[in-house]
Amino acid sequence: MFGEKAKQLVYIGSDHAGVKIKEQLHKHLLDAGCSATDLGTFTEESCDYPDIAREVGEKVKEHKGSFGILICGTGIGMSMAANRMRGIRAAMVTDENMAEMSRKHNNANVLCMGAKISTQELMNKMTDKFLATPFDAEERHARRVQKMDEI
Repeated sequence: MFGEKAKQLVYIGSDHAGVKIKEQLHKHLLDAGCSATDLGTFTEESCDYPDIAREVGEKVKEHKGSFGILICGTGIGMSMAANRMRGIRAAMVTDENMAEMSRKHNNANVLCMGAKISTQELMNKMTDKFLATPFDAEERHARRVQKMDEI
């Protein structure tokens, strides 16, 4: 369903604020034919979002061509934590256009969203757009992504 790959590899995680919406998004990914792995958290008991961001980021780095999805209350904390990792380009998005452009121009490999910001329906749409959009490897975009990776 997404892009040219028959089965995309996706790792998904959330903190306690996003656990319910993450479970529904995980089901949406599986129904769409993705190979989606839920890395937690699995309860609404308070947890630290940087731990989940690290776990998802490590899997994305380990499996070339895979993607990550992170959900917390706003998406901001997850994106800040994930972007601390070399090789991770996490984009906090609030609409489909941002999801598309984060892939098309920035080659984002992790999508971050807020459970208190977006509805389940919107998260599904943003995820679909993110996963369906290829990176536009035009020289100017590739050069800029390379510069980000060198920081």
